[in-house]
Amino acid sequence: MMESRIYDVVVVGGGPAGATAAADLARRGRSVVLLDKAGRIKPCGGAIPPRLIQEFEIPDGLLVAKITSARMIAPSDKRVMMPIDGGFVGMVDREVFDEWLRNRAAAVGAERRTGSFVRISREGDGVATVHYKAGGAEECVRARTVIGADGALSAVARQEVPGAGRMKSVFAYHEIVRSPAGAGADFNAERCDVWYQGALSPDFYAWIFPHGDTTSIGTGSARKGFALRRSVEALRAATGLDGTETIRREGAPIPLKPLKRWDNACDVVLAGDAAGIVAPASGEGIYYAMAGGRFAADAVEAYLETGDVRALAGARKRFMKAHGRVFWILGMMQWFWYSSDKRRERFVSICRDKDVQTLTFDAYMNKELVRARPMAHARIFLKDMAHLLGMARV
Repeated sequence: MMESRIYDVVVVGGGPAGATAAADLARRGRSVVLLDKAGRIKPCGGAIPPRLIQEFEIPDGLLVAKITSARMIAPSDKRVMMPIDGGFVGMVDREVFDEWLRNRAAAVGAERRTGSFVRISREGDGVATVHYKAGGAEECVRARTVIGADGALSAVARQEVPGAGRMKSVFAYHEIVRSPAGAGADFNAERCDVWYQGALSPDFYAWIFPHGDTTSIGTGSARKGFALRRSVEALRAATGLDGTETIRREGAPIPLKPLKRWDNACDVVLAGDAAGIVAPASGEGIYYAMAGGRFAADAVEAYLETGDVRALAGARKRFMKAHGRVFWILGMMQWFWYSSDKRRERFVSICRDKDVQTLTFDAYMNKELVRARPMAHARIFLKDMAHLLGMARV
């Protein structure tokens, strides 16, 4: 069924990136359709830093837990505590959080539709027609622009953006379980545990992230054939969480690095996982998805105002200027430190250092490299070199 109305933008995908872009454009008075699949929940640790909470005005009631420390577990089972001095990392339930973001977009004027994206076509007038399936029937909506925010295997990206089909990914799997009430499990409701052990992940890490009444237990790997479910089963057994109730199981790809191009030089721009913006080494994606969604909305607004298609490329340019250096550093960290258990052991050992802990959390909380403490950076560099050369004690 073809509609005669032409919207300013159709946002395909209603996760944090798509919902943020839809809300920003609707607030500017643009006509927006937010298209999302029914019943979609992405596997995710659910951590959001203070900068996200402040920048995107997230109410405290959406936080299901406040994490005040992280614990790093080495291959040798040595454990390093990293307290978050004077602050916390918020945890959200993605099922509730994403729906709240979509409802906020609708409240400021975005039109929500439920359906699965099929394709984009263009008739004689060149206007994009987004085809989607809803209730077994194919529907259509026309728009001057399209934002593809439909995940790491984005169908919009593969159809519209050159090179998007070659995106490399880590596959993540987690189980949402009932948080233990007793003292028998190795568990703390205010602590995230990160396991750097090759048996649990040969090239990434495994995790236990509390979400209040529930907990995410998961792992990820880019290695084909690695048994993610068996890894999570082993982690649950090792921590005494094997007897807790399993609520649901989820898996999905996580991009390894940003795509080199996010737009089709015509009327489409990407955001979130579709653009590949998940932080290497940590796998963190919610803040970067929402920041990318905002940059995509700004790029679309600039294009609609000027008609200059070069404005669409501004989304990637702005994102990489703000976060590209951090992504490069984290990518190098993952490539080097996650490559063997010997290196993982040294990596966890480095995390004992107070300078490393302080600068790590400063950078995480504020989403930028901290340059205010040059002597601390110098000390960290010297300590890193000692570990790299095998001269430091583990």
